[in-house]
Amino acid sequence: MNAAIETIIVPRIRDLGGGFEVRRVLPSAERRTVGPFAFFDQMGPTTLLAGTGLDVRPHPHIGLATVTYLFDGEILHRDSLGTVQPIRPGAVNWMTAGRGIVHSERTPPEHRAGGARLFGIQTWVGLPKDNEEADPAFAHHPEDALPLLDGDGKRVRVIAGAFHGARSPLVLFSETLYVDAALAAGARLEIPPEYEDRAIYIAEGRIEIDGDSFEEGRMLVFRSGDPATVTAGGPARVLLLGGAPLDGPRHLWWNFVSSSTERIEQAKADCPEGRFPQVPGEMEFISFPSPRIGRHDRQIARFMPHTCNSKRRPRIEEPIQLAREPSLQICCRWRRG
Repeated sequence: MNAAIETIIVPRIRDLGGGFEVRRVLPSAERRTVGPFAFFDQMGPTTLLAGTGLDVRPHPHIGLATVTYLFDGEILHRDSLGTVQPIRPGAVNWMTAGRGIVHSERTPPEHRAGGARLFGIQTWVGLPKDNEEADPAFAHHPEDALPLLDGDGKRVRVIAGAFHGARSPLVLFSETLYVDAALAAGARLEIPPEYEDRAIYIAEGRIEIDGDSFEEGRMLVFRSGDPATVTAGGPARVLLLGGAPLDGPRHLWWNFVSSSTERIEQAKADCPEGRFPQVPGEMEFISFPSPRIGRHDRQIARFMPHTCNSKRRPRIEEPIQLAREPSLQICCRWRRG
């Protein structure tokens, strides 16, 4: 193992319906969280068949923030706050669920006829305990509002947090790092050690660290407290993520995250009873999983935030087995490319 790297995560391929596949990186057996990031999916790159599109029907969340970031394509976000916001490459949609929100994500109608491109990242960020029941909120920052560090073969966009003196305008509840870097062949990216948890995901291309080569579709978790330098083995696109670990264990069931099992059970009871708000303009809803409640409910996962200073794996009381694929349950046909 490279001295700078604590863990290497190889994503699992998940089919979310209609043959649409994602690379599921977090949670994994090797690592449940990186900083506050508790979920990480790569969508695409793909081209949806002409006349179809991505259709993530309305579904609820509690206790987290969903983060959508695109390299290619366009998605239309709607939520129960009344937000209607297209997201395009280089922009960020940061939706804080808090005590409860419902949203959908779809390919805009005007992009369906010719076969829409789609390539991007969907993540969930856990909220601190004191903010898990915050009022739901939505923040959108377009590409030109996010700081860009451009030079020496690098284009580095700071999505969240601070990096090399540039700070994102996003106002967050906890210390969080999220950076998109496009690297030319041979470009070097220095990763300072100030964030306790740090990882790099290789979305495209190949990178080298201390002479070791790593290909796309890998997440490399760095050792805490040590600086690291990444060199692009060719044109590459990477994401840096991390921050302060979550302040205690979290429970994960379907689209719900909480430090309290009782809160999860309440959300499970609220959904089929229609106590979550509606999304204006939407007539559909993702089917709710069977709300099995009790000690033997294997669909509830409890995990401890990883501590980089510990040599032990985080303690797992239940395996992470979601009743339905969270967030991105879709109806579409697609082709690779």
